[in-house]
This record gives sequence, structure tokens and C-alpha cells, in this order.
Amino acid sequence: MTGTPNGMLFVATDVAAQDEADFNQWYDREHVEERVRIDGFLSGTRYQALQGGRKYLGLYKTTSLDSFTSAAYHAAFTRQTPWSVACLDKMVNPMRRVCSLTTLSGIGCGSHLSILTLAVGADRPLVQRARQLGEELASAAGFVCSSLLLPDALLSTPLPKETTENRRLLPMLLIESSSVQAGQRLADQACAALNIAPDAALQYALSWRLTAQELTS
Repeated sequence: MTGTPNGMLFVATDVAAQDEADFNQWYDREHVEERVRIDGFLSGTRYQALQGGRKYLGLYKTTSLDSFTSAAYHAAFTRQTPWSVACLDKMVNPMRRVCSLTTLSGIGCGSHLSILTLAVGADRPLVQRARQLGEELASAAGFVCSSLLLPDALLSTPLPKETTENRRLLPMLLIESSSVQAGQRLADQACAALNIAPDAALQYALSWRLTAQELTS
């Protein structure tokens, strides 16, 4: 892999049942577009949990980690709308990570996403093993792509309601697939290869995606 890796903002949260309608309306009608319009942001994608994990997940892909230290990104936090402030306060047990993104194998965006948290450091053997696994999974039916997220300690500042007790910034392997069945099968294969308990894999379904290209077309 050569060149500067992409960046990715990973935000997962639960929301109380009585707040979900307004929270989703805010995310769908204001927040995703607001973030994707920031210079350096390439896309914003929403998911909902099928198995394990927090119910709502947002992934924002950027040109590089530099996108998270830009004046434009900083300005987004100094001009929060009242709706944003209210909805951020509605988050329950949120998790925010800013990561370098390495694509391991495949291309495209799958309808289903499996997330495996790797309880080891971001060393070279980990990256090599994850890349090898991505190549192994690539030939399986339903596979779309796999990527590795390596959280940046300085940029992964917690959300206002995020607990900092025992907070760990661990690498995550993302596997995108074309169906729920393929996602489960690929996650099981990956867990076996990495000696991870099968029930530790989180399963998400795609809600919708917005790209920067769509905002300028």
C-alpha cells in the first residue's frame, strides 16, 4: 500500500426510544450533509445494527487524517445548530473514533457491514494478517470489500456524553457484503482466522449513503 491512507470518522451510539424519530430526522436531513460538505470529506454512510453493538453507526470517509485538523472541520464545531446540540445530547453511550483507513481487498459499498474489534496493537504483523485475510475472503460469494481502521489517539477525542473510563482505541476490521447471510458467513470465517469469538462480530445493515460528488453534481 503506497500513498497517504484515507481517514474515517466512526461514530456509534444508542438513542432512547422516545428520541429516535427526531434523532434520525436530524441525521438524515441535516447532519450527514453538513459533514459531507466539509472540505476533504468524501462520503457519509449510515447503518443500523442487526446483531450486537450500538444501534446507530455513522461512517465518514475523508481524503486523509488531515481533514480532521482543518479549519473547515474545526469551524463545524463552532457553528453547531441548536438542533445539533440537542441531538448530540440525546446520544446514549456514544463512541467516536478518528481512524486511518486502509483498504485491504475489493471495491464498492456493500449492503451489510461486519465489524471485528482486534484486541491487539496496530503493529505490522496485524496489518499483514488483516491484509492476508482480506485476500482470502475476496473469493467468497457475497464479498464486496474489507478494510482496516486504525484509531488515532490524538484525533479520537470523545463525544460530550462518551465515557472515558477504560476507553480503548483498538483496531477494527470492516467487512462489507451483499447480504445478511454473506455477512454472517464472512464474519464467522474472519473470527475463526483471527481467534475471535464468533458472537463478538457486530452486524450492521446499510441505511443510506451520501457522497461529496453528489453535492457538487
